[in-house]
Amino acid sequence: MTPLSRAAFQHPAGAAVRCELCPHQCLLSEGSRGVCGVREVRDGVLRTLVWGKAISLHPDPIEKKPLFHFMPGAASLSLATVGCNLNCRFCQNHSISQARPEDVSVATVPPGAVVDEARRIGARVIAYTYTEPTIFYEYAEDIATAAAAADIRNVFITNGFIEEAPLRRLLPLMDAANVDLKAFSDETYRRVLGGRLAPVLRTLRILREAGVWLEVTTLLVPGLNDGDEELQAIAEFLADLDPGIPWHVSRFHPDYRMTGGTATPPETLERALVAGQRAGLQYIYPGNVPGHRLESTWCHACGALLIRRQGFQIGEVRCSDGCCPDCGVAIPGRFQGYNLVSGAEGE
Repeated sequence: MTPLSRAAFQHPAGAAVRCELCPHQCLLSEGSRGVCGVREVRDGVLRTLVWGKAISLHPDPIEKKPLFHFMPGAASLSLATVGCNLNCRFCQNHSISQARPEDVSVATVPPGAVVDEARRIGARVIAYTYTEPTIFYEYAEDIATAAAAADIRNVFITNGFIEEAPLRRLLPLMDAANVDLKAFSDETYRRVLGGRLAPVLRTLRILREAGVWLEVTTLLVPGLNDGDEELQAIAEFLADLDPGIPWHVSRFHPDYRMTGGTATPPETLERALVAGQRAGLQYIYPGNVPGHRLESTWCHACGALLIRRQGFQIGEVRCSDGCCPDCGVAIPGRFQGYNLVSGAEGE
């Protein structure tokens, strides 16, 4: 493919074209763009404006995604283009997620070059992150295909607002995902985020049923999604899916169009931890709270230390075979055979 290539998941609708990639189902006339700002009808065909246009391409620890139960300590190559199909008022990456292709000047980085860069820096993972990988679907799919052929893992950090057919087409290429479950209220999704809740819940169910390793993040915004009932509802939904799904509850700081608020109080995160424990979730992690005991991973059965963390830095790893060394219980995640020291996978 090349820049301005034909976009996937489009359908003629009279004189217009319907984009069927995400639940917005944008109906577009000649020269118009979808909500995401990066898919435009030209010459009667919906085209992607961001194929190969990486606005971000640099190394990160896998813990920064955050993924705490997937190849701990692994280096990842993080990639994004501009654009997003939501417009969260509190977006902490708004400078690129709400930008348009004409707002930035970037060189074309084809999929093979992305994979070559991952090899050069010793990354065993490519992470599609920072903005929303759904909106650079064709680019992500081409990279992920090349990465899988090179024995490099693919992880998607996503808002989950994608239609079922494109999601299912990606599943064979997805090794892990962290989905932002931003609230448990459809009204909040519509009013504050510019989306809907039901498609995100569907994405979570599909990922879990397909066996993609799944972790979930909720940014706790004071007065928006931090009520006890909503926290309990999120925790119970996840526990019903699988109590082994790690839930990251992260601290908000004022940003973008919500600069007049306050940062999340520490006691709010503690209430979320209690809600998760009450629902039966085995692993709940507070985010953006340096030094918290639960930055580290502790066995859900016996309480033994499994992975020591400080921020995004990994110290001791005691469950590289996927089991607690003290009580022998299986730990949910993708640990088996991964050698933290060498960064390679074992035999």
